[in-house]
Amino acid sequence: MTPFARLHHTGEPLLLPNAWDHASALALAAEGFPAVATTSLAVAAGAGLPDGASVTRDETLRLALTLGSGPFLLSVDAEGGFSQDPDEVGEFARQLAAVGAVGINLEDGLGAVAGHAAKIAAVKKAAPDLFVNARTDTYWLGEGDERDTLRRLDAYQEAGADCVFVPGMNDPARIATLVRQLHAPLNILYSPTGPPLSRLAGLGVRRVSLGSLLYRRALGAAVETATDIRAGRTPRGGTPTYADVQGLVMQR
Repeated sequence: MTPFARLHHTGEPLLLPNAWDHASALALAAEGFPAVATTSLAVAAGAGLPDGASVTRDETLRLALTLGSGPFLLSVDAEGGFSQDPDEVGEFARQLAAVGAVGINLEDGLGAVAGHAAKIAAVKKAAPDLFVNARTDTYWLGEGDERDTLRRLDAYQEAGADCVFVPGMNDPARIATLVRQLHAPLNILYSPTGPPLSRLAGLGVRRVSLGSLLYRRALGAAVETATDIRAGRTPRGGTPTYADVQGLVMQR
C-alpha cells in the first residue's frame, strides 16, 4: 500500500484540501496537511476556460509538474480524463505519475458506466501505483438516485478504483448506508451546509475533499478586501506577509 493509500485507512478521514497554484499548495502543506489535491474549477478559471469541458489537459499537466515535487502527496483532479479514449486517459495518468502525482480524480459526468470503468482500468494498467478516486455525478448533476449510484460505484470498484467519490451527497443516513455497501473507501465533498468533519468520520467516510471551496473563498476574500478599502473600512481576516509568500516561492 502506498503512503497516499494508507492515509485512507487510518482512524480518521483524510481531509484533502484543494490548491490552485504553487503558493496555495505550499501554504497548505506548511499547515500540516500531508496531501494536497488540485481543483479543476481553479485550473479552468485561471486560464479563462470552462470547467468540465475537457479543455484544460495541458494546464492540468503543467500544474502537476509544478506541484509534483512539493513536500506533500499530490492528487490531481483530471475531470473525465480529457478524452473518451481509455488509452489516452491511461497515457495522461502515466504522465501525471511521471511528474510526481500519486493520485488522480476521474469523474463520470453521468456518462456510460462501461466507458468510465474502462478509463479506470486503463489508468491502473498504465500507472499501477496511481491512486484512482472514481467520482460519480449522480448527486452532483443528477437527482440523487441511490440505486444508480451504487450500480456505478460497483462497476468502478470492479475496474480497480481505490476510492469512490459522491459529491453532493450530504444526507447522513444515505452516507452511512452507502459506506456499508462499499468495499472501497468513500470520499465525500465537504459542504458548509452539510455534516461537519467529525460527523462524517462517525459515518465511516474515509476521505473528505474541499473541492473548489478554498479557491472560491479566496476570490471572495479578495473582492471583499477591495470593496472594504473602497468603503473606508479596514480589511478583515488573516493576511500573509510579503515575506511569507516569498518564503513559499523559495521552497521550489
